[in-house]
Amino acid sequence: MDLGISPRLNPIRDAVAEMVRDEIAPLDAEYFAEVEVGDRWEFTPRQSEIVEGLKAKAKAAGLWNLWSPATGHALSTVEYAYLAEEMGKAHLAPETFNCNAPDTGNMEVFEKYGSDAMKDRWLAPLLAGEIRSAYLMTEPDVASSDATNIALSCVRDGDDYVLNGEKWWATGAGDPRCAVYIVMVRTVRDGPKHAQHSMIVVPSDTKGIEKLRAMEVYGDDEAPHGHMHIRFTDVRVPAENMLLGEGRGFEISQGRLGPGRIHHCMRAIGMAEKALALMIRRSLSREAFGKPLAQLGGNYDYIANARTQIEQARLLCLKAAWMMDQGDARAAAPWISQIKVEAPRIALEITDQAVQMFGAQGISQDTPLARQWAHLRTLRLADGPDAVHRRQVARAELRKYTQEKV
Repeated sequence: MDLGISPRLNPIRDAVAEMVRDEIAPLDAEYFAEVEVGDRWEFTPRQSEIVEGLKAKAKAAGLWNLWSPATGHALSTVEYAYLAEEMGKAHLAPETFNCNAPDTGNMEVFEKYGSDAMKDRWLAPLLAGEIRSAYLMTEPDVASSDATNIALSCVRDGDDYVLNGEKWWATGAGDPRCAVYIVMVRTVRDGPKHAQHSMIVVPSDTKGIEKLRAMEVYGDDEAPHGHMHIRFTDVRVPAENMLLGEGRGFEISQGRLGPGRIHHCMRAIGMAEKALALMIRRSLSREAFGKPLAQLGGNYDYIANARTQIEQARLLCLKAAWMMDQGDARAAAPWISQIKVEAPRIALEITDQAVQMFGAQGISQDTPLARQWAHLRTLRLADGPDAVHRRQVARAELRKYTQEKV
């Protein structure tokens, strides 16, 4: 089991790290400041200049679509883990390299399950970074952590399907560049519970789609990207927009969510490294009671524990990535669940300790820590809450000791 940095990866990782550090991270604050200029849900000329300028540089450097084995450098999941960690250190970094959620997961769906027409209309411009997309699964009226509860109605009517219901926390659906949704729907009401749901492709400008509101994350609407609450009222979609066929939604979702979950975890480790660096610099540059902050209270312990936790999380993440590279999704699943619990939890704890080191400044707009804290706390719910993933890990362990169905 080789979890190290391969010789071919070294120059790619160095180039990504350098671009994140020297060109992307310095522009994060200016990008966010522009949100308050004019319409929050439209890009200002300066925001567009920042984002498109960075993307052009990444393309020119050959650092584009690094997530995809089919394009770019054909990296393994283990190799990509090191790059995603670097991307976690700046807000704009994932999009700069066209490695941003939810687009990477949606592009994988189009690559694996989409028709040629879908690939031409949606995958090609997504791979080029010309449009954005959203993945609509969670619903306001059911416990969506149990995906068999998903209830948005999708009924066949001639050559169309008709959709009725609501989705919320549609990440990225507020972005004016968001052109297409992949929607988890219910197509039948009986039979095996994992064969009642389907995935269907819906252009975002289809008649009958209504954006009700932007969901706020600890009071922040995260414009212009956003997490939208959306209502579907008699939305008609051509039957050929159904992915794979009726009843195969769970098959597609597992193919999509596995890689997406581990990409989130890789970036979370980068966020933890960023928080630790900020915490250390602060502890050495400020004095109180006649000493540097580093020498007060339990701050040595906080710093030491943070380093230890990051190393542990990184190794677990790399092991999960290696399991994915072996090609057995069922065998990899418990490992993905383990890191999906641990990486956000550890990164959140370290970020919180960094906030404490900064005092009141740590919860303000003057550092990236407050926004990062909110993102990581959200990540403990996104793509499955901690309790669901712990349940999966426990079930896998129990199966080793009993023949009973757990």
